[in-house]
Amino acid sequence: MIESLIKAQAYGLGFDLIGIARLGPAASTTAFDAWLERGYEGEMAYMSRTAGKRRDSRLPFPAAKSAIVVGMDYGGREPSGPVARYARGDDYHDVFLERLRELHARVDEIAGAHVEGKAYVDTGPILERDLARSAGLGWFGKNTMLINPKRGSFFFLGELLVDLELQPDAPFETDHCGTCRRCIEACPTGAIVEERVIDSTRCISYLTIEIKGEIPREFHGAMSEMVYGCDVCQDVCPWNDKFASTLREPAFRARRAIGDKDAPTLAREILAADDEHFRVAFKNSPMKRAKLRGLKRNAAVVLGDAER
Repeated sequence: MIESLIKAQAYGLGFDLIGIARLGPAASTTAFDAWLERGYEGEMAYMSRTAGKRRDSRLPFPAAKSAIVVGMDYGGREPSGPVARYARGDDYHDVFLERLRELHARVDEIAGAHVEGKAYVDTGPILERDLARSAGLGWFGKNTMLINPKRGSFFFLGELLVDLELQPDAPFETDHCGTCRRCIEACPTGAIVEERVIDSTRCISYLTIEIKGEIPREFHGAMSEMVYGCDVCQDVCPWNDKFASTLREPAFRARRAIGDKDAPTLAREILAADDEHFRVAFKNSPMKRAKLRGLKRNAAVVLGDAER
């Protein structure tokens, strides 16, 4: 079967999870619309701007008939620290897109002809977790992360939409969170306002990465150890405690500028950095999204709490 050959090639390229989904209306549209109506996207205006396409996975790339959905682990066994694990190495967008384009080339070889396709990694107008659940890769945890029963949640998602009628995998229909509320109770800012609903405007990842202005003072104490991003809701998840993997992909290893530094040390170095140092030290890093100005803002908050 062509599906088995495609999956074998995907595993060979270093992906840890692979599933195939049929394209169509997103099952989580109602929840997504309610999230937008409550203003939980904050300054991420692109979520509302592209909402129409996000509601139906056939719209971003109309030629496509199927989605090959992949996941790649980024090392949930690495020690916690002031930078979220996903952001310590090279930008996952670049790593993923390169692998997905190679997968596309191999799909062409398997099909014996060029297959129209388009790769997406986080930046396209797609409700990726919805598509991944449809491809059988996991369920939505109460912290909104996609959780796989054999890998936990420390993995990236990406999709290759293709003009092929592929046999889809069975959707992941069950919920394995049970009565557990560890992620909700552990969130430093109370951003998980109810099961599977995050108010992004309270989330430390959003506050340290997405907003352009100052971080509201009410959250300063909660982010005293976090310079960029936050892993708390994943750290406390029992599925990660049991199934998170050690880091295997070299591209995601922590760069020298981050290493195993504690929050005050990293914050002081960031505050002392100039544009040239930032450009060199964080080349190809996802942390460039916040720009040096944003990182200095975060560092100032961390040091302000550390030195009280």
